[in-house]
Amino acid sequence: MKVRSWLATCSTGTCATLTQDSTIPFHKNPSHSSEDLVSDSSFDNRGSATSSSASSSDTSYSSLPSNLSLRTLPSVPSLQKLFPETVVFSVSNISVSSINPRPKHPITCVAVQGNFLYVASVNEISVYDRGTSTLLDVYNGQDSSSGSVKSVTFCNGKIFTAHQDCKIRVWQMTMNKKHKFLTALPTVNDRLRRFVLPKNYVSVRRHVKRLWIEHADAVTGLAANKGIIYSVSWDKTLKIWRASDARCLQSIKAHDDAINAITASVDGTVYTGSADKRIRVWAKPSGEKRYALVSTLEKHKSAVNALALDDERSVLFSGACDRSILVWEREDSANYMVVTGALRGHGKAILCLINVCDLLMSGSADRTVRIWQRGLEGKYCCLAVLDGHQKPVKSLTAVKDDGHSDEITVISGSLDGEIRTWKVSFSKPVNPSSTTDFQQWNL
Repeated sequence: MKVRSWLATCSTGTCATLTQDSTIPFHKNPSHSSEDLVSDSSFDNRGSATSSSASSSDTSYSSLPSNLSLRTLPSVPSLQKLFPETVVFSVSNISVSSINPRPKHPITCVAVQGNFLYVASVNEISVYDRGTSTLLDVYNGQDSSSGSVKSVTFCNGKIFTAHQDCKIRVWQMTMNKKHKFLTALPTVNDRLRRFVLPKNYVSVRRHVKRLWIEHADAVTGLAANKGIIYSVSWDKTLKIWRASDARCLQSIKAHDDAINAITASVDGTVYTGSADKRIRVWAKPSGEKRYALVSTLEKHKSAVNALALDDERSVLFSGACDRSILVWEREDSANYMVVTGALRGHGKAILCLINVCDLLMSGSADRTVRIWQRGLEGKYCCLAVLDGHQKPVKSLTAVKDDGHSDEITVISGSLDGEIRTWKVSFSKPVNPSSTTDFQQWNL
């Protein structure tokens, strides 16, 4: 396994980054069979497999920007720059440890709550001590009918999990660190309250109706904010739930195709990303109690798979099958967001994004994780490429440890069934204008 790190990621087709022998390793004739590309792209985001299979770049060296990647969105300027003047950190050391659950199934979601690491694999959810990697509990394993777990989030001391069977399940950790099932959303009480009136039913497909509080397809994403749970689904809807009584407050037909991603700001603004290539912004108008569409962000050329907000919630990052990460910023004179540029370098579809402490982490079907940092005038550089997974990186989480201000823990879950924990240490760059800052570790 190799970990590649540098303070330069090229924004043009030529690359000045050098290895110790001043050569750039790549295959002269990179090629993949269509079978290989499809097998690497067999993740469950709607619209993803087809788009990502178009890449012919060699994923063994996906740290180098490929021409295909650079041409994904030619109308969007690149935000990458060789050694931005205000780079705060350079990567000084990376250590890695891994967890290999048995049996080995694809990892669909990883999440951290305090010192606990939650790992979803098929229908099971495993809970580990984050410090010792000790397995503490495995739950939902007996309920194979729930299908795979798509998302895990936390609110009001409870754990909410999104499932393939269209339901959201609610759990609570007991004193002995075991997890107790509380209810499923929508609850029985919520159903009973609404099932009599015909107006509470909506058509989900020809000759099939359901209560509007029910998802009609896999629940793919969850977000929580101030006692409110937001859920999105392949049924194209966004639903808003009150965590205190588990009641559905609103359902919105949000997109024209499956919804793959959701993130929520502390001010209550909600962002959804879909296979219809659009990102939509939702908020409560002044004086209103219900969410409404604020704006539609259109620039991606393929399915949107991942969304993340920066710490100040003023910058939105979106990742799609077009292999680009778009950066959206709020216009000073308006209440909507515009795209300011793209971050390129991944060789295949972007599957997950997370932002922690002004660092953006991206996971891709090219099997790598990249760490990005913002510099002067909104320019970015790629601090490190974490390479080691054997299949697409499906989920990411990251934690800044309070006791180590110069260290961040990145946890990645892959379809290869492995969870990797990367301890990334940072230091002040000695000479950011020198190409000798490029380092390579064999871990």
